[in-house]
Amino acid sequence: MKEDSIRKYATLMKELELTGLEVNEDGCTVRLERGTAPARAVSVYSTSEAANEEEHVAGDVISSPMVGVFYTSPAENADPYVTPGKHVRKGETVCIIEAMKLLNEITAEEDCEILEVLQKNGSVIGYGTPLFRIRRA
Repeated sequence: MKEDSIRKYATLMKELELTGLEVNEDGCTVRLERGTAPARAVSVYSTSEAANEEEHVAGDVISSPMVGVFYTSPAENADPYVTPGKHVRKGETVCIIEAMKLLNEITAEEDCEILEVLQKNGSVIGYGTPLFRIRRA
């Protein structure tokens, strides 16, 4: 991807007040994140590397339904919604994803046990990113 394209996307992020953006173009994936600091490139990798990254997550997973910022708890100092070993019921909140200044509660689609939290609190995630490894109940 060319520098002028990256700059165009960074400008779009600022204009739309986005905190994260992932673009797939010409077989490359570019992920941009911004917080209070200016926008910065986070990672650039080929499509095949992205596929290999997701293949190492074995078993059933809860994946992100959107692009945004992943939060494990409702507030900074609050307990996380789920931890490894916790059994959750269908419809129970497992995390929050902030997208365009909106907080979206992500719920379990079925009864399950959380085996592993796969993302760090506050990380920018893309659509389909595995969030939790689970065991179906």
